[in-house]
Amino acid sequence: MSADNLDWLGEWYLRHANGDWEHRHGIKVGTIDNPGWRVQICLAETSLSTKSFDRVEIERSDNDWTHCWIANQTFEIACGPMNLNQALGIFRNWVES
Repeated sequence: MSADNLDWLGEWYLRHANGDWEHRHGIKVGTIDNPGWRVQICLAETSLSTKSFDRVEIERSDNDWTHCWIANQTFEIACGPMNLNQALGIFRNWVES
């Protein structure tokens, strides 16, 4: 397993890509105008689809914030422009716990 959260996410995606899952599900990464990042990681048809998660809201400043939650079998991330690694780390820690 990679020490880097982005590489780890790529490995997680590859473990779930089975010729079918990635055609209906997957990961979306985009930006928002706060500014910041928006990530959606589909959990459907994975062992995580029913795992509970307590919403995380970290607010340090206008550009230093992270929100993570689950909605409709999707791990949702919204975070500041420099918080993507932190947010992916929250997902990773949850998956590995």
